[in-house]
Amino acid sequence: MSPSPPPALSVAARSPRQQWIQEHLFFGNEPSLELMAILLVYFVQGILGLSRLAVSFFLKDDLGLSPAETAGLMGLAMVPWTIKPLFGFMSDGLPILGYRRRPYLILSGLLGMGALVALGTVVDRPWMAGLAIMLSSLSLAVSDVIADSLVVERARNESISTMGSLQSLCWSTAALGGLLTAYFSGYLLQVATPQIVFLITAAFPLLVAVAAGLIGEERVRSGLSWGVVGEQVKLLRQALGQRAIWFPTLFLFLWQSTPNSQSAFFYFTTNDLGFQPEFLGRVQLVTKLGALVGIWLFNRYFKAVPFRRIFTWAAIASTLLGLTTLLLVTHANRSLGISDQWFSLGDSVILTVAGEIAYMPVLVLAARLCPPGVEATLFALLMSVCNLSYLVSTELGALLTHWLGVTETDFTNLWLLTLITTLSTLLPLPLVQGLPNTNAQDHGPRLPPEAGAEPLIPEIMPEIMPEIMPEIMTEDGTAEVAVER
Repeated sequence: MSPSPPPALSVAARSPRQQWIQEHLFFGNEPSLELMAILLVYFVQGILGLSRLAVSFFLKDDLGLSPAETAGLMGLAMVPWTIKPLFGFMSDGLPILGYRRRPYLILSGLLGMGALVALGTVVDRPWMAGLAIMLSSLSLAVSDVIADSLVVERARNESISTMGSLQSLCWSTAALGGLLTAYFSGYLLQVATPQIVFLITAAFPLLVAVAAGLIGEERVRSGLSWGVVGEQVKLLRQALGQRAIWFPTLFLFLWQSTPNSQSAFFYFTTNDLGFQPEFLGRVQLVTKLGALVGIWLFNRYFKAVPFRRIFTWAAIASTLLGLTTLLLVTHANRSLGISDQWFSLGDSVILTVAGEIAYMPVLVLAARLCPPGVEATLFALLMSVCNLSYLVSTELGALLTHWLGVTETDFTNLWLLTLITTLSTLLPLPLVQGLPNTNAQDHGPRLPPEAGAEPLIPEIMPEIMPEIMPEIMTEDGTAEVAVER
């Protein structure tokens, strides 16, 4: 058994300073060692962005890959994120030395360190780079599954006044980690090689292993629990059979799987516009600031906005704002008296803010759909669909880049690539009316489970629950949903 955590101070026993810290720095969440461990994992996820620019320049300059090849390789790095449910099954049903969370965090930290060390020392071929990048991504995906499961367990007990605040806190912490290293991701490349940046970054995954020691976890019977796995499969089948889950998931997949031109645009900014790594570090810095602003705006103003409205206006706004990139691609911004650098900075910030506001309700909704006992698996499944959509988006972008003849030196058709990828985001918009017309704060009261049963679907979408399970809706609109053990 793990040592019991010290009792939490009552509200009256806390000093005004402690209350202010909890309310403003922790978004109303009670500080604890376990919460600090969760936040440390997300913090490291942000810090690992230190090597992001190094990877791009390494593939472009050291390995001599084309924009399409780089896009294809970077897309494959998303593969571990598309099989997150597997890691959820392993964490929930296959304890290591009696623990379901700690060993996986330790192993993921060691794997991440090893992959980055390999990139900094022995990798000198595209296939080796792809393998190392995938292993680094695998490390991050495993730690993310564990942290997500802990977040979901805690989020289930949130009050209506703090609903969504834990997800906001976690993503703010990740954004803060990225913020602290964003500028240096470019500055280091001005004074050192990508390999040196990889070796510096390799030290941070070890913090994930350190975080494992702060998880308050009880020891369970080691070995594969087929009963747990069977129960997970049963709960997953029941949950995924509900339109409340599969239709929003389908919409998110279609919305985010439209092609993107990120790799081609990176080559354009470095080879055509002449942006140096140090300036690209500044761009990353302002986008991280934009992410924090977007999270704060959602937590402050948009939690009460229905999902349909957020997704609709986010799609329209991102399309209109994305079209402004054509000014940079065609150099029309110079005719308007706006330098390439200032235009790029402003465009990045605005698009990032809009993107974070649109993505936060996705996390809140996904967390609320997870039944007890299978939270790591179902949440990982929902998020893996989003990651699969990004993989599809990147690979489609790579194909378009190749078909349109955009190379490391020829950007003649980059405007057409930008136009196609931007307008394509509007294609899934007609499906938005099938989404629940609720918001991140809607959460009806839920009755405690009876003996031998526990809730399957939390009541977060009251207006569509009667359509799904009419026989169990009570007169006052609450649900009594139970699954027999």
